[in-house]
Amino acid sequence: MVFHPVEEAFKEAVAQGVFPGAVILVARGDEIVLERALGCRSLVPEKSPMQLDTIFDLASLTKPLATTIAVMLLVRERKIRLEDRVTRFFPNFGVFGKTHITFRHLLAHCSGLPAWKPYYEDIVKGEKEGRINFVASRAAKSYVFECIHREKPAGPPGTQSLYSDLGFMLLGEVVEEISGWTLDRYAQDKIFKPTGLRSTSFVDLTQLRMRRLQPAKEMIAPTENCPWRRKMLCGEVHDDNAYAMGGVAGHAGLFSSARDIHLLLRRLSRCLRGEDPFLPAPLMREFVTRDETVKGSSYALGWETPSAENSASGSHFSPSSIGHLGFTGTSVWWDLEKDCHVILLSNRVHPSRATDKIKAFRPYIHDLIMKALFE
Repeated sequence: MVFHPVEEAFKEAVAQGVFPGAVILVARGDEIVLERALGCRSLVPEKSPMQLDTIFDLASLTKPLATTIAVMLLVRERKIRLEDRVTRFFPNFGVFGKTHITFRHLLAHCSGLPAWKPYYEDIVKGEKEGRINFVASRAAKSYVFECIHREKPAGPPGTQSLYSDLGFMLLGEVVEEISGWTLDRYAQDKIFKPTGLRSTSFVDLTQLRMRRLQPAKEMIAPTENCPWRRKMLCGEVHDDNAYAMGGVAGHAGLFSSARDIHLLLRRLSRCLRGEDPFLPAPLMREFVTRDETVKGSSYALGWETPSAENSASGSHFSPSSIGHLGFTGTSVWWDLEKDCHVILLSNRVHPSRATDKIKAFRPYIHDLIMKALFE
């Protein structure tokens, strides 16, 4: 396998400002065939080189790698069923015609819930008007959940695909309500620790504030110079709503490294083959198969699949692949048929989100990688 064109493409991407730097990990089966750190971990306030073990703000990779797996564990333990209605646990959620929304609808992004709402603006406003330490508090998180419960849907459930942060915020609340644990503790004790992941966690901003702790910033790729937080974000979730909720949310907030994600995917692969009791193979298959609730949808349960045109995975991943993107410049694509995966972690929003050059780079680099692997 010759990866020289891939490495050259990454060097060119850094030079062209696609991102300051990146870590790429490519595996075929259990074997890592390419693992490189390129460019800079940070540009501001000073330049520092990217390292293989750099920890990234994963943004929406939180959805498949934490929240979805947590839901799968609850299904395995028969605490919930995919066809259960959300109102079974949150009766007030049923207002404005949301009574029939199920967990399957939430996981497959066809619940009808809106894509996004700027809840953080109300929370910031509340603190400015006198609610001391309201931002990034438990009370703010409860406020967001109440807003979602009262939200008007964009349409009836099961009729259209609409990628929704709100759906996964709600799934995070479901995990907490049913387990009796916070989402970060549940994920740490039930998923990350048993899998041997050492660099994967949420950063609970409420706990940091209470204990006056600081994350190890020299290990973490900074994201954006945030205009309203008025600082360079590093070790603090980039997503505005997740930050306002205290850093732990079902849609965003997870931090991890490429090697940890690789270990987690290999464990899921063993589950899929029936070699690991962590998750039963039939349950794995159900979640990684494209959901057919909405005709033509490209969503599996908690995952995306390659769309027919203009997929971020490029044109060489098989239809039985799953993946996900993160706004900060992260992505995972896993080809179940060819038994390979590509983990691309970058901090493309550092020091600013002004460029979206990564949109064209993603399919280009995935095509180069798959050609190197299989041609």
